[in-house]
Amino acid sequence: MKSTNNPENEKKEFLFERYTGKVTKALGSSTTIVFALAIIIGWAATGPIFKFSDTWQLVMNTFTNVVTFLMVFIIQQTQNKDTLAIQLKLNELIAASRNASNRMISIEDLSDDELKSLKDFYLSMSHIAQKDKEIKEKNDENPGTGKVTE
Repeated sequence: MKSTNNPENEKKEFLFERYTGKVTKALGSSTTIVFALAIIIGWAATGPIFKFSDTWQLVMNTFTNVVTFLMVFIIQQTQNKDTLAIQLKLNELIAASRNASNRMISIEDLSDDELKSLKDFYLSMSHIAQKDKEIKEKNDENPGTGKVTE
């Protein structure tokens, strides 16, 4: 949620976005995967020491639940930012293209029903274009007959 022109809140949001971006990159690295595997191996290796007790299992369950809970929000924030950036880039391409329909800019704000209707419209256009292509190919096979075959 964006702040309303409060420089302190904007600075906090900027720092949070930078932090989550760095965390997401770090957690997606091969080093982090190796680290996670080392934690699992270390936890499994300590099983005999703690006699595979309920507490031993609870420690790992609690740790993984907390990490998973936090990661859901960090990944979602990063995904939202990436999606917005992609949408803005696509909007710029549409706006810059002479032959593109500017009505397609910001269609991500439409309802699900409106998007389905738009998809159906373009699907029907695709079928019409395919039929036109087939008719043209048939006519190209029989040049000079003067007949349009359908």
